[in-house]
Amino acid sequence: MDIAADEDDPFEEQREKADNPMKRLFVEYGARNKTALTVGILSSIVARVLDLLPPLLLALAVDAIFLDSRAFDLWLVPEALEPTTRAGQLRLSAGLIAVAFLGGAAFHWTRNWGWNAFAQHIQHAIRTDTYDKMQRLNMDFFADKQTGEMMSVLSNDVNRLERFLNDGMNSAFRLGVMVVGISVVLFVTNWQLALIALVPVPLIALFTYKFVQVIQPKYADVRSSVGRVNSRLENNLGGIQVIKAANTESYESDRVEDVSGDYFDANWDAIGTRIKFFPGLRVLAGVGFVITFIVGGLWVITPGGIGPLSGDLSPGNFVLFILYTQRFIWPMAQFGQIINMYQRARASAARLFGLMDEPSRIAEDPDADDLVVTDGRVEYEDVSFGYDQEETIVEDVSFTVEGGETLALVGPTGAGKSTVLKLLLRMYDVGEGRIAIDGQDLRNVTIPSLRRQVGYVSQDTFLFYGTVAENIRYGTFDAGREAVIEAAKAAEAHEFITNLPEGYDTEVGERGVKLSGGQRQRISIARAVLKDPEILVLDEATSDVDTETEMLIQRSLDRLTEDRTTFAIAHRLSTIKDADRIVVLEDGRVVERGTHGDLLAEDGLYAHLWGVQAGEIDELPEEFVERAARRQARTGGDD
Repeated sequence: MDIAADEDDPFEEQREKADNPMKRLFVEYGARNKTALTVGILSSIVARVLDLLPPLLLALAVDAIFLDSRAFDLWLVPEALEPTTRAGQLRLSAGLIAVAFLGGAAFHWTRNWGWNAFAQHIQHAIRTDTYDKMQRLNMDFFADKQTGEMMSVLSNDVNRLERFLNDGMNSAFRLGVMVVGISVVLFVTNWQLALIALVPVPLIALFTYKFVQVIQPKYADVRSSVGRVNSRLENNLGGIQVIKAANTESYESDRVEDVSGDYFDANWDAIGTRIKFFPGLRVLAGVGFVITFIVGGLWVITPGGIGPLSGDLSPGNFVLFILYTQRFIWPMAQFGQIINMYQRARASAARLFGLMDEPSRIAEDPDADDLVVTDGRVEYEDVSFGYDQEETIVEDVSFTVEGGETLALVGPTGAGKSTVLKLLLRMYDVGEGRIAIDGQDLRNVTIPSLRRQVGYVSQDTFLFYGTVAENIRYGTFDAGREAVIEAAKAAEAHEFITNLPEGYDTEVGERGVKLSGGQRQRISIARAVLKDPEILVLDEATSDVDTETEMLIQRSLDRLTEDRTTFAIAHRLSTIKDADRIVVLEDGRVVERGTHGDLLAEDGLYAHLWGVQAGEIDELPEEFVERAARRQARTGGDD
């Protein structure tokens, strides 16, 4: 039975593409853990067989020892070793029952070890594989997904698989062995009464089938609501400073209450269905016990039976049927829970494998060579790109940057500046045209070798939770302490770092929250210095700092860009006026190029942007103002 579709599932497309996810789970991951799986299966079988022995031995003891209604014949012991006295027979039966219990306990331990080891190893492997795949996907994939939703896949879905592989598989084998073993013993003992005892089985199967049909859409709603709760909490905790500054705690509390309420309603709906199902299942299973007790009891006290209920049953076998039927009830009652766990695990496996199968728009040639940078010459040749086929973001962009030169990209908001440089890093592949470094087409070189040679300093500085030194060393993990300090000095960061409570060992907090924007920016620059790349990309590296901090950062950037091919994006044109060349973009096209002086002399778009920043607003052409208003209306201020 397939999982009901969930219109709100952000990974529905990936889930629907997954082909036979549970089979893949066992073929691709189960094969790696065959030893643990084999131990779990064999131990489950032996443990359940040992569990069936005490009722058999008790039935024999009742008839042979206490009632003397049949000969004491214990098939587990050679006839020569069987005692002849009742006391001896009782001691032997008790000893074998004790051995069965002890052996069962031992095999239950190995069973639990096997299933837990199997589940834990797969949980670890599939979580790490999914994360590895996720971080290699294109950036546009992350633009469509919220962090909380992706966390739900890596956490909730993986954990749900682990629960099924451990508890579900364990219970399934226990159910299978118990049902087969009990059925065989009952049919061998008295096939007529066995048929009566098993009457509820088809009813339980039908009841369970209907339950699964009803519960699956409800679980789909629960999964979707969990993702929304995670996303809302992740967004709010990440933006706690904005919430406090805007005095919107009550508003955000209401929003969290709304999504949590949706989860409560969806989960309570599923719980309401589930708590009706299991008692109903117990009632059906209990019917077999009651019928078996009545009919078996009649056959014991009235040999030959009454009316249509004809049959004979010894007291020992009556005890056997009662004990086995009672043991039969709980495994049968778990049948629906196992199906339930399987369906939830299948949905999770479908999402995980669908995510793993997500195609990447950046296809790396298996025969690609490593990038070798000699001069650092970068060429853009008729480059065009769009995030989808309907809209082109960059169109026919061409320019060349010689090794060691600094090229600045400027233009109004939405011109495509950041996109042009993301193509250099192969965050995306060009749609048309070609980008080359020292004559090597970027599509023909390995992505790791490309990104090792290109340093990137973004306006959105991200620091990981850890120490200052760990964040500077990030990406150059084998760098020594002295190298870290030298990089910090080059980035004008050493002085403020030494004034921190623990110096370079100071914890920066989540996303570097304990540091100011300028401090975070300089640590990011120090990270690039330590990497010592051949090509440097500066994307608004000083956009969010004050004038004094900008001066310090700019001084460190000047040292960093010396003798290094550098690309710089800046809205503050004063920071790039000394660039070797400036390329002006508008609506994804190159409209001007030249030095700062040349572009001012042209009195075009660059000159007008310079005038805006110089406060000469009244002197700007009306046409420029109208175009700026249209761009803002179209882009909303996004590049």
